Amino acid sequence: MKTIILYATKHGATEEIAKRIAARIDGAIAFDLKQGSVPALEGFDCVIVGSAIYAGTFRKEAKSFLAENSDVLCKKRLGLFISGMSESESDEAFKANIPEEVVQAAVLTKTLGGAFDPKRANFFERLIMKAVAKQSGYVDKINDEKIDAFAEAMKQSGDGGSAEAVTS
Repeated sequence: MKTIILYATKHGATEEIAKRIAARIDGAIAFDLKQGSVPALEGFDCVIVGSAIYAGTFRKEAKSFLAENSDVLCKKRLGLFISGMSESESDEAFKANIPEEVVQAAVLTKTLGGAFDPKRANFFERLIMKAVAKQSGYVDKINDEKIDAFAEAMKQSGDGGSAEAVTS
């Protein structure tokens, strides 16, 4: 099964997660949505899309891609993931940022953790992290166990159509 992992990142954690997923799925490729023209989805059986999330909002590149390609995505074996420091709003975040039919078609929706690197953050992001999370240094909450489970589930053969989404 040919797999593409498309991601939208701000500071690199989502890219790291996408690369970790790709390393666990034979032949999978990871592609940054900021790079421009996405490879033709028709050439892939499985599509995984991930986005960083800030204040409950996906990166604009991911939101646009998911909305503009909903018809094609709903016909693929589809997995969706969030990269973020909190898992408390994951169900709501998928519903608020992704067309309903795309969420319904996804085989899997997961939050896979995140990381905060103050060297990559601007002044306001560092200030917010310090005030809200009481963190001022590097924080890595990328969850390799969840990444393993996500990759395994996505490798299972499927019909590429609508399936019950598994969350959390």
